[in-house]
Amino acid sequence: MSGHDAGIQTLLDKQAIRDVLSRYCRGLDRMDKDMAYAVWHEGGTAFYDGIYEGTGRGFIDWVWQAHATMERHSHQITNVLIEVNGDRAICESYVTVCLWTQPDEVGRQKELVGRGRYLDRFSKKHGRWAIEHRTHLLDMSSEYDLDRAAVSEGAARDATDLSFEFFSKS
Repeated sequence: MSGHDAGIQTLLDKQAIRDVLSRYCRGLDRMDKDMAYAVWHEGGTAFYDGIYEGTGRGFIDWVWQAHATMERHSHQITNVLIEVNGDRAICESYVTVCLWTQPDEVGRQKELVGRGRYLDRFSKKHGRWAIEHRTHLLDMSSEYDLDRAAVSEGAARDATDLSFEFFSKS
């Protein structure tokens, strides 16, 4: 492969990895468990410092239960730095997660915000990039009394979210 072709392949690989990261957020936020499972290779592992250690699939099962108790949640990944070496890659991504608790007995809610980083080891198997191992580091977290504002009518944590219809027409 020429240097030019290798450079293009590296860009394609980096974009594929960014898509995996986006699907992770979408899978969690839209409660699409199959999409969330798919970001890990079979047997891939996860270490969320002080929270979880085990398989990637096991993490999804664990976080699913935690997210099911929330009213809403939103995950964003930014500042993605990827180094590709053939069919292997390492990646550091900054992550922000915002969670709205369910109202308590008097109607009060909290917004929980965590800011941290994912240190991911990716590999490409059978043409598919996925996570082999993830380490999550929590850099800071906050908790606020929630002062609710508007939420779009078409925004939902399941297949009724307008994005499902949008993507089905592509």
